[in-house]
Amino acid sequence: MDGLLDAALANPWGTLDTVLDGPLHPGGTEATAELLDRACVGAGTRLVDVGCGAGEALTVARERGAETVGVDPSPSASRALRADATALPLRDGCTDVVLAECVLCLTDLPTALSEAKRVLTDGGRLAVSDVVVEGDRPTVPDPVAEALCLDGARSSETLMAYLVDAGFDPRATRDHRDDLLAMRDRVTEQVDYESLLGLMGERGRRALDAIENVERAVETGDVGYVSVVAET
Repeated sequence: MDGLLDAALANPWGTLDTVLDGPLHPGGTEATAELLDRACVGAGTRLVDVGCGAGEALTVARERGAETVGVDPSPSASRALRADATALPLRDGCTDVVLAECVLCLTDLPTALSEAKRVLTDGGRLAVSDVVVEGDRPTVPDPVAEALCLDGARSSETLMAYLVDAGFDPRATRDHRDDLLAMRDRVTEQVDYESLLGLMGERGRRALDAIENVERAVETGDVGYVSVVAET
């Protein structure tokens, strides 16, 4: 049974993909569409999706008539470029919008923001959504923190400060707490992790304690999910 836990921690996104349909971030496709609305993505908009994964957001953007490029360290989307947010294989000023959903907390943020600004046109938009931690990080083992994108998460205020320092003008932030809670409920409905982890002895108990700590942090607002559109 320990092997199941090791496999889940080694590939958390793959594990989530077997449970959830659509994009692996709070709000799913609807949240992506709303973020694209705020970034004014429409016919003829040039868009780069950093951390495109399977390409769900690229599909949403293409359906609007946008011209899209996907970038990901391990892309599964067709025709996506293999690279990460800190070294985009794109020329200066080549795009109108950079989309980064649930990815910047996994990178060196100043470098990633510098790269996003480099490839954007004057007046271009950076559309970001990400995990934030407003208080102390929940007490969880490091592999769990990494799997849940908590080890690189910052407060929303700190994220705004990084954007400003990088030369962006952030617009109003949207709080996606309801989307985060709904995603948690969907996972809970699909997986009886209390029973499953209960069969794994001490390691399972520690993992269950970590999950419960994260759930409490989500309930209290210490862990959240936000989105923002920032202009150059």
